[in-house]
Amino acid sequence: MKLQSIDWRPEDPAILANPYPIFSRMRDEDPCYWSDRLRSWVITRYDDVKAMCLDKERLSSDRLRPFFQSLPGSEASRISEIIRYLSLWMVFKDPPEHTRLRKLTAKVFSARAMQAMRPQVETIADQLLDALGERDEFDLIADYAGPLPCLVIMAMLGVPVQALAQLKRLSDEIALFIGSSRMSSDKYDTAEQATQEMAAFFKALIGERRAHPKTDAISELVHLLDGEDRFSDDELVASCILMLFAGHETTTNLIANGVYALIHFPDAYQALRNDPTLAQNAVEELLRYDGPSGSQVRVVCRSFALHGKELQAGQRVFMMLNAANRDPRAYPDPDRLDLSRDGAAHLAFGYGSHICLGFPLARLEGMVAIPALLNRFRSLELLKEPPWINSLVFRGMQQCLLRGVR
Repeated sequence: MKLQSIDWRPEDPAILANPYPIFSRMRDEDPCYWSDRLRSWVITRYDDVKAMCLDKERLSSDRLRPFFQSLPGSEASRISEIIRYLSLWMVFKDPPEHTRLRKLTAKVFSARAMQAMRPQVETIADQLLDALGERDEFDLIADYAGPLPCLVIMAMLGVPVQALAQLKRLSDEIALFIGSSRMSSDKYDTAEQATQEMAAFFKALIGERRAHPKTDAISELVHLLDGEDRFSDDELVASCILMLFAGHETTTNLIANGVYALIHFPDAYQALRNDPTLAQNAVEELLRYDGPSGSQVRVVCRSFALHGKELQAGQRVFMMLNAANRDPRAYPDPDRLDLSRDGAAHLAFGYGSHICLGFPLARLEGMVAIPALLNRFRSLELLKEPPWINSLVFRGMQQCLLRGVR
């Protein structure tokens, strides 16, 4: 009997809520799937995604520059600040540009520096939970998972806490552009305006730190020198925007998706609540089970074949991280949340040279924030099913209304 062809509609609310059944079909029936909607290849098996993360010869991370160059002049002028700053993000660079930018940034955002943030992460988590007061009903995103990582990265950068609401709004508006390159013109305009505002904010802060350095990451970035190399002014602004943006968007989803998963596996919820020493392994399993990043995107720079398909130079490739992390070829019983799971490393942060620079901080925040919340509530229940973000790059909820039992 002929199998029914796969019709993947990634924007369908039901698929956004639970993409894993169709990912299973894609892995089994069409692991190198051509999407007419995306005009791109979609890769879903663990070994394929891992190999592509390492492939610098045939695949390029420089996916924004070709997109910008393809725009008519009138369109490009409308998003000139987006082009100016996002083109400098290391995540959209190949070596040697990527290597240079990552080497400079890593001097400030080292694993040791991020681990040193633990006391501040613990304090921020406690403050946000204390702010709930006696409320038993709350929005996990707005009240906890959203502000926590934003406040943490702001503290690390040296951004005044009073700017939280402004920067969270601007970051969310920039995410409209990052999540997909196909969107309505008003979202282009919104993201462009947000980029202008955030660039102006960081230009002013960088100017202050040049004149009056402090003990924060922006001061270090401003005065950083590697031999004779240093950041240009635009690279400084771009790096600050990237650190603020990447430093909280995915971590919000890590925390929220993790809590959402634990609600659906009450035995795991209670196990972690009763034994906080499980936190490190639990966060790794939660990242594997329903991670915060839906995909990484590459552009084919040298044609090659995969699973009988010919991937042509210039075509886009969506490497579906969460689909790979549920591949039974890599994980036994992959749809079960198992806090004691051991085995293959998950791909939630990517893999290879483009693995997320801030993953030690994200892990730390998950290890602190999730147990802290569970410690306050014996159980949590959903008040209603949450709406999910319409994005292929981010995997998270717009809102998650909960009722807690203390």
